[in-house]
Amino acid sequence: MEDYYKVLGVSRDASKDEIKKAYRKLAHKHHPDKGGNEETFKKISEAYHVLADEKKRQQYDRFGKSGPGASSQGAGGFGFNDFDGVDFDMGDIFEEFFGFRGRSRGRKRRGEDIKIRINTTLQSVMENEERVINLSKMVGCQSCEGRGHETGVKKKKCSSCHGKGKVKTAIGPFSQVSTCPDCSGEGEIPEKKCSVCHGEGRVNKNEEVRFTIPAGIDTGQMLRIEGGGNAGKEGAPPGDLLVEIIVDNNTAFKREREDLYYKKKIDLTQAVLGDKIDINLLTNKKISLKIPPGTESGKVFRISGKGLPRLSGYKHGDLYVTVEVVVPRKLSKKQKQLFEELKKEGI
Repeated sequence: MEDYYKVLGVSRDASKDEIKKAYRKLAHKHHPDKGGNEETFKKISEAYHVLADEKKRQQYDRFGKSGPGASSQGAGGFGFNDFDGVDFDMGDIFEEFFGFRGRSRGRKRRGEDIKIRINTTLQSVMENEERVINLSKMVGCQSCEGRGHETGVKKKKCSSCHGKGKVKTAIGPFSQVSTCPDCSGEGEIPEKKCSVCHGEGRVNKNEEVRFTIPAGIDTGQMLRIEGGGNAGKEGAPPGDLLVEIIVDNNTAFKREREDLYYKKKIDLTQAVLGDKIDINLLTNKKISLKIPPGTESGKVFRISGKGLPRLSGYKHGDLYVTVEVVVPRKLSKKQKQLFEELKKEGI
């Protein structure tokens, strides 16, 4: 026997809102039109229509699924016969998860988003970078101005939905209400479609797209260019262009968010006596770093504000320079003599 609470994944003291939210989430996942299992969807729907009804829920909590008056078709008072003729509007589920009502009458679904990947370099993200690309995408048909039919063409009532803009699809004892695919929810269809776009209101075309890669962006971050995706059908709004950024690093710098890390080799005498060394930045500029006398190998120097720009502000990260003291492996005769003298001095 199915436990309706377990089917929806809620506790026995769950509120109506919790039950409704759990149902919508599972219905969205298991709906047959979304690739789900029909039997699982039936169980989820049955559980919801019992637990969402206060009287049926009380009866279920008291007697279980096979309580008084049970029939071969289900529990007493709330068998499958009670669910005949119940309509499920997937728009409710879309509203819960995506914030819109789907393709209701007179409101067409926007075009599809397009996702691409763009490579840039660590040097380039030191400042804003302007990009221009050629993108193959669906654009509004110029011949019919995106309508899908020529100007002045008469429309007739859609024979599939009989002018209602919605159709019902039977799923066992339930029926799903969805937007009519033939008229896109309009209830009417043109008597003659555009000969160029064949009624879609859009055609495939290469289009130039311009956008800015902001300074400080990191690998995996996404840019959203509103309206840069595919045009919608029959004049519907376009989708967005999603640009995933890949930052290639072929430099000696290691990146951690907006901070940079760099290793610099120095001579033994520089470490002992101290010196000033040059550091080449990503901007091709040089800065001078003072090495104090007696610097040990592995010493880290922090140079404020010489890292990458912060994506959300005007400040920069920091540059951390680790010095590595190079100990000579081979010495000339004179160098060896000098070290022998230093050794006698206790150094």
